Amino acid sequence: MKKLIPLVFGLIVAYLPVASMAQQSFLADLGKDKVVSWMFSPLTYHFSEDPEHKPVVMVGLEREYPNGKLDGLTVFDNSFGQPTIYVFPWGGVYKAIGGIEHLSFKWTAGMMYGYREPYENKVPLNFKGFSLAAIPAIAYEFKPGWSGQVNILGTAGLMFQLNAPFN
Repeated sequence: MKKLIPLVFGLIVAYLPVASMAQQSFLADLGKDKVVSWMFSPLTYHFSEDPEHKPVVMVGLEREYPNGKLDGLTVFDNSFGQPTIYVFPWGGVYKAIGGIEHLSFKWTAGMMYGYREPYENKVPLNFKGFSLAAIPAIAYEFKPGWSGQVNILGTAGLMFQLNAPFN
């Protein structure tokens, strides 16, 4: 975990220019006209059983812009117990799917770091622990700002997540 702290700090610093395309600073712009949410996942279901799988717990922050754009970051121990970070400067949310008011479809895309030897082949396009990632999800808002979400992790599994308002 000690090695993860400088990595997280470095990725956040690298992410700031992308997240703040406007001339305003990231912190001043963090919640202005946006919905900021905490993300927490206590459970990941794997489609295949592997004795090396470990429990996955994820925490993160997500920003939703008025136009439906999403960005954010998450920190978690991956399925093999390695500290991992996912920074997603791209994403979107589409609300009222199928005419159901509280149902939405989300997608995020970005860079993940954490799947290292001997598990580097467990995610596609991995180079020395860095890999591109795209995650689609279905969310249901059960209380204003609060939602349950299921992230689809390719052919690997499903991550069950709770989103709660930050601001």
